[in-house]
This record gives sequence, C-alpha cells and structure tokens, in this order.
Amino acid sequence: MNYYDNIKQELINNEIYKKVKDYSKNKSDLETYYKVGKILFEAGKHYGESIIREYSKKLTNELGKGYSTTNLKYMRQFYLLFEKSHAMRDQLTWTHYRELLKLKNINEIEYYIKISIEQNLSYRELRNKIKLKEYERLDNKTKEKLIQKQENSIEDYIKNPIIIKNKGYEAISEKLLKQLILEDIPSFLKELGSGFSFIDSEYKIRIGDRYNYIDLLLFNIEFNCYVVIELKITELKKEYIGQIETYMNYIDKNIKSINQDKTIGIIIVRKDNEYIMEYCSDPRIYSKVYELV
Repeated sequence: MNYYDNIKQELINNEIYKKVKDYSKNKSDLETYYKVGKILFEAGKHYGESIIREYSKKLTNELGKGYSTTNLKYMRQFYLLFEKSHAMRDQLTWTHYRELLKLKNINEIEYYIKISIEQNLSYRELRNKIKLKEYERLDNKTKEKLIQKQENSIEDYIKNPIIIKNKGYEAISEKLLKQLILEDIPSFLKELGSGFSFIDSEYKIRIGDRYNYIDLLLFNIEFNCYVVIELKITELKKEYIGQIETYMNYIDKNIKSINQDKTIGIIIVRKDNEYIMEYCSDPRIYSKVYELV
C-alpha cells in the first residue's frame, strides 16, 4: 500500500472540494484530516515514527504550507481520538481541535467540546477557558455526572475557585472586590455556569425597620430561580450562613413568584471552611473561594 500517495490524494481532494463547496469546507477539513490521520497511523506501524517527518517534507514541497510534522501528528492524534466511540462534531473547526488535542484527559476534552458548542465559543475563547483550567475547577461530583451523562443541577458548573480579574490592587476590600466583578460582569457570570443574568448590586431590602443590601442579586434562566451572592474577603464564618439565608428567605417571601423555584445562595470567600459547611442544614447554600488573577 502506498501510504504517501493516499495521503496526498486525500489532501488534494479536500482543497478542490473547499473551492467548489465553500459552505461545507469545515466538515471536509475534519473528514480529510481524520482519514489522513488513519493512514499516518497505519504507516507508522509499518515504517516507524520517522515516516511522519519524511511525509511532511514531501507534502510541503509538493502541496505547500500546512503539513508540518506537528500538524501531521495532530491529524494522527485526531484520528485516534475519534476512531472509537467519540463522535466528531463539525460545529468546531480544526483550530478548535488543535487546542483540544493538547489535552490528555478524554473527559476534559469532551467537556470543552460540549461547552464550545453550547456557548458558541471561538477558538480564542476556548483557549482562554483551557488556560484558566476551567475543567479542573469543577467539583468532582460534577465531573462524575458529566462522565455518566447525568442531569446537572445549578451548582454543578460553579467554578471553585472563581477567577476574578484583578487590576494590580494589593489590598482588597469587599467594596473593591465587588467593583472588580461589576467591571467585567459577563466573565463573572460565566464563572458561575450557564443561564445566569445580572439584576442588581447593593439590592435594597427592608427587614423590619432596617434596610439591608444584597451584594449581588442574579437570576438563573435555566433553573428559574433567584440567586443571592454575598462577597467576603475573609475565611468562611458561621454568621455568613445566617446572613445569606435571611436574604434568600426574604427573596422567596417577597420577590419570588409562585411558579419560580426557591432562591439559592452563594457565599464567595477568600478561604473556605469545610467544617462550617458540613453543619449547614440548608442545601440551597454554597460556599466558593475566589482567586484574583
């Protein structure tokens, strides 16, 4: 079998196809690179690893740029990734897959494929999520749910730690922490997961004869519930539980409509305290740590 001629013909056919049918060239790219990857894998079994370097030189001389040793290795890896049970998704481009193929964990790759499609991520946005280790910041229970393809709950995709962009400040107050969040509220909402929308900051409520202020009030469209956010620059303390629970109950009693689910609360702290959360009896309350970058 002439492996090289087969590879060359697949690549030539792909270039011709893209010129004729521009609307579906991404799908053609992926299918071609998959086929080339398969041939490279077979060729490697017969001639060894050095064959890729040899083919790269010949392809570059005869067809031009785009067929470096690295790129051909990615094509082979692309084939190995999808040659079993994993379905190739042509909503993503080859550039997306190049980013994904740098990862070793198949569950991590599948997570990023999933959110790239759901959130219509550009490859730069995908690269940034990978850089910020978004998958690694998911709870282990969430990762297991993803593997088992179980239904997710609202807290599953809340990252821990939650990344907040700093602007060179050394001393951080609660007011400044809130300001940093508000200056880039879209990024903050994405750190919490999907479906979150911003309602207000310093949301005023009246309890008895006193006004209280909720740091951030959000609403989650997917889960049809309000979300109370309290920001703390210290370790989690037991009094924070009582505070946020009061705010959540107020929203449920005075703001929530009958067809909406109960409010949840997220306390964002500098340092967690698992012992306090262990004795928190309200399953609607979650504690997450923030990290300034």
